[in-house]
Amino acid sequence: MNRVVIVGASAGGLAAAEGLRRSGYDGVITLIGDEPYLPYDRPPLSKQILTGQWQPDQLALRPQADLDALRLDLRLGVPAAGLDLAGRTVALADGTRVPYEGLVVATGVRPRRLPGCEDLAGVHTLRGPHDALALKERLLPGRRLVIVGAGFVGAEVAAVARGLGVDVTMLESGPVPMAMAIGEQAGRFLAQAHVDRGVDLRTGVRVSEVLGADGEVRGVRLADESVIPADDVLVAIGSLPNTEWLENSGLAVLDGLLCDEFSSAAPGVYGVGDVARWCNPLFGTAMRVEHRTNATEQGLAVARNLLAPDLRQPFAPVPYFWSDQYGMKIQAYGYLRAHEEARVVDGDVAQGRFLIAYRRQDRPAGALAIGMPPKTLRAWRALIAAGARWNEAVAGTAAA
Repeated sequence: MNRVVIVGASAGGLAAAEGLRRSGYDGVITLIGDEPYLPYDRPPLSKQILTGQWQPDQLALRPQADLDALRLDLRLGVPAAGLDLAGRTVALADGTRVPYEGLVVATGVRPRRLPGCEDLAGVHTLRGPHDALALKERLLPGRRLVIVGAGFVGAEVAAVARGLGVDVTMLESGPVPMAMAIGEQAGRFLAQAHVDRGVDLRTGVRVSEVLGADGEVRGVRLADESVIPADDVLVAIGSLPNTEWLENSGLAVLDGLLCDEFSSAAPGVYGVGDVARWCNPLFGTAMRVEHRTNATEQGLAVARNLLAPDLRQPFAPVPYFWSDQYGMKIQAYGYLRAHEEARVVDGDVAQGRFLIAYRRQDRPAGALAIGMPPKTLRAWRALIAAGARWNEAVAGTAAA
């Protein structure tokens, strides 16, 4: 193999490139990115960039010298437009075609948008540095920010905005924010943390229209016809995998690029990061994980599998994610969605220090901790990785 193309200059794409070089690959690596930036870190966009603690140049995942050492054929600011699977070429939006022998798809996701407000100033999504900087300039004391969606991005921005003196209204269609992702108990705890700090949190509501005048956003109309005035609106209602360029390629796409347990979508073609829906054998289910750590781990695993197809190993991680809100570090291991039980097994929710374990069938599937010692959560990670029985895992925690 002498030519590998990585589509997506992201954390996952960069990890794949680094993994190839570490494994001794000496051929061409073409790294294609639709943004004009070198690979950068996304989690700080909703934290350090918005608060002003970081400048954009601090987002770089690697110093220039490290990137130079990878000897990358960089194609930045040019999106992929199509894939010829039989001819093994990637078509770019500028009309060029890039041949490959191995292909890594790491095109990530993009924010969902609300229709009808594309041309209104003051309506934001948060995905890249330009988005964060545009929002940061408007987060001033006394201004009114309406956040549509109370997931992790919306909640993190709400916490930052309140710290900057912004009036925040956060809208959530479900009865409990983040309940599908982390369960009702953890969702209620975080919801109350926002309310206690002055966020006007409204659940069970639906946005019918974003209102504007003279090209500027003016507010949000709800389905019950009530109107919430706004100087800015952040739309944080989830994301869509960037798979349009794969249409008619022959690859299977369904809420992401469908991959097997090796992260392979076809011979010589692998998926990495937010765009990849792969079968994780540790949990016995297909999953698509939109977290930074998973993208990096999957990129390294794919590099190994791509170079040694006869020695491929399943990609079976215990996913990890974290969030910072109001000085609270929220950390979790595992696959918390579709859990059948969520139980507080350590600490006390009322004191803001607790660990919740999540069960699927008779196994622990995940654990989330707030304000707990790191070793406590790591112990549960080990139990999940080992496939421990639920009753034994809970009993062991009680005994400890």
